[in-house]
Formats: sequence, structure tokens, C-alpha cells
Amino acid sequence: MPIWQQAVSVAELTRISAGTATSHLGIEFLEVGDDFITARVPVDARTRQPFGLLHGGVSVVLAETLGSVAANYACPINNHAVGLDINANHLRGAKSGWVTGIAKPIHIGRTIQVWQIDMRNDEGELTCVSRLTMAVLRKATSK
Repeated sequence: MPIWQQAVSVAELTRISAGTATSHLGIEFLEVGDDFITARVPVDARTRQPFGLLHGGVSVVLAETLGSVAANYACPINNHAVGLDINANHLRGAKSGWVTGIAKPIHIGRTIQVWQIDMRNDEGELTCVSRLTMAVLRKATSK
């Protein structure tokens, strides 16, 4: 059974990301499942650090992007999610190709959500693991 409280698709995620850091870094959404979202980032001149590896901060951007959009689409109508905390453990460098992330919920509560984001290189090797904590807030109403 899907966890999404609002309609979500790869096309919609791509649309809302136009003109943002997500599109600037070349992040591409790949799939929306019943309880996960996947996206990938290229390892190229936009995303490498000076020593030729995927910049650790770019891995965190991928994790934050995946977890944030997932959290927001898992929120009830009239609510939205904002980041509280993110951590990342960089396990293996990537010099070329793509790094693909998958966000899955650990906890979807009324006021807090926790998401696990695992990132893998083209060979399927784990490059980074991240955990994102999101606060669920009520959207402000117009007076």
C-alpha cells in the first residue's frame, strides 16, 4: 500500500526541481514506488571535488533531495516537512558514472519523519549512507 498522501510521479518531481540545485547538479529522478523514491547524480565536472571523486557534499544534496521530497509527499494535505538533521557516512569514492540513491522511511509520524537514503555506484557498491530527520508542520493559512 502506498505511503504517499499526495499524487507523486517522476515527472512531477522533475518539474518542481527545474531551476534548483537539483537540476543544476544534474540529479535525475528515476522511480517512485509504494514506499521509496530513487534518483541519481552524475559524477562529472559539476559534482567532483578537486581530487577527482564525487564531492561528499553532493552525496548529501542527493540524500537531502530524496528524503525531503519523499517526506513532503508522505505528509497529510495541509502539512509540509522541513529538515531538522542529516548525517552521512561516506563509504566508497566514485570517480565516474552515476551514483543512485534510494530513500525509504524509517518512521513516518504525526510530527517527525525519519528517512534512510542509501547511495550506490554503477557497480551496485554502497558509496554513502545517510539518515534524514524531518519535522512535519502545519501549513500556514491565509487570513
